[in-house]
Amino acid sequence: MSMTIQVIVGLLYLVALVGLFLYGMNAYVMLAVHWWNRRRAQAARPPGPPTVWPAVTVQLPLYNERYVARRLLEAAGGLDYPADRLEIQVLDDSTDETTDVLAETVTRLRDQGLTVTHLRRGERTGFKAGALAAGLREARGDFVAVFDADFVPPPDFLRRSIPHFAEPKVAVVQARWGHLNRDYSLVTVAQSLGIDGHFGVEQSARCWGNLLLNFNGTAGVWRTTAIEDAGGWAHDTLTEDLDLSYRAQLRGWRILYLPELVCPAELPVLITGFKSQQRRWAKGSIQTALKLLPSVLRAPLSAWTKYQAFIHLTYYMIHPLMLATVLLSVPLLVLRDLTPSTATLVAVSLGIGLATFGPGTMLVYAQRVLEPAWWQRVWRLPTIMVIGVGVAWSTSLAVLGAFWSKDREFIRTPKFAIGPGGGTWRGKAYGDRRPWGGVMEIGLGLYCAWTTWLFWHHGQYGVLPFLTLYTAGFLTVGTLTIFQAAARGSRPA
Repeated sequence: MSMTIQVIVGLLYLVALVGLFLYGMNAYVMLAVHWWNRRRAQAARPPGPPTVWPAVTVQLPLYNERYVARRLLEAAGGLDYPADRLEIQVLDDSTDETTDVLAETVTRLRDQGLTVTHLRRGERTGFKAGALAAGLREARGDFVAVFDADFVPPPDFLRRSIPHFAEPKVAVVQARWGHLNRDYSLVTVAQSLGIDGHFGVEQSARCWGNLLLNFNGTAGVWRTTAIEDAGGWAHDTLTEDLDLSYRAQLRGWRILYLPELVCPAELPVLITGFKSQQRRWAKGSIQTALKLLPSVLRAPLSAWTKYQAFIHLTYYMIHPLMLATVLLSVPLLVLRDLTPSTATLVAVSLGIGLATFGPGTMLVYAQRVLEPAWWQRVWRLPTIMVIGVGVAWSTSLAVLGAFWSKDREFIRTPKFAIGPGGGTWRGKAYGDRRPWGGVMEIGLGLYCAWTTWLFWHHGQYGVLPFLTLYTAGFLTVGTLTIFQAAARGSRPA
């Protein structure tokens, strides 16, 4: 019996290591594709302006965003585009005073001669996807720009993006996300590094390498006919943007990513908000994978393109794989009579090392690509490693839930109008007040600390750096969750 258990535990551990190896290696692949294509892409000249600027509808989906609603709507009203060709749709599903803020701002923009419609639905059916679909039925534009509540589009956004639709098969033009509050805290620093890795390397690599990529849900422009041809917005996954992106590309449309066009946004300042956002993205990605991977595999695409689509859609599996390596370490050690073979330790170190340092290498490269003084930010890399590992429990539950849960409630990420000038989340609405949300992370951190001691005690030093990282990650995220939830009741100074 003990031999059978040992085999099962060993196989599960091996599967986790192989998975981490594949996902970790793909970070190097994205880096290589970016490096190989960057000079050719950078040498390409942007298209000139169209003879006649097409009609554009700017959609602003909002739900209870009292602190940032005015900022977003004023930024949309400040877009430099012919007024007679621009329509702004406020898709307002709010149930609080956000609606009053929007109504006042809409009136003011209309007085300035802008076309602004304030659309309200009786029910929040389909959440964001439902709101976008409802707005599209009344939109007058040939193109639709989408901006979430936390974004502040620059005035030249449409004039720089619309000319790229001269290529008839371009369905989407996606901009790079910038950061309004990058340096607010270690949590926002960590997020900015992770987002820079995605937009600084991965999106460019997928676009330049003719691989399948995605519209990121905001800071982008869709061709209306492409949305309709792909079947429209659907709300059967939590990532309606990823879902529609893949359906459009399977229909032969292209997504164009413009790394030089930056649209800044407010990063979540609460760890609970970040965890909620990651859960939504993780669960939605796996839901989309389950929905569309069969179609991708049947499509007339190369084996390489299909493999990269699989890695792209299932990337959040890395979190349960990381969690599995941690939880299985002690049972594997005990079942092997505390004397794992050298080959096993080498495999463990290699698998975890590639999973850790592959993305880390890509993040460093991303800073080199995006920031002239990149070396001044690289030292902050441990923040994203610690925070990224620390949310593995929460994100793993979301990933696993995608396989058996029918729940598709869209949980929004709270925003507090914290920008370059600072701000505070204390004493404001929308935050999570449940201090017990970090208890499991604290427990996992203590388990990892004990595991670290156990391996050290028995002279197994190869995995200690990774176990130490997991210990720091879980304890940090758990402590922040409890601390910020407890501080939610305090009033701003």
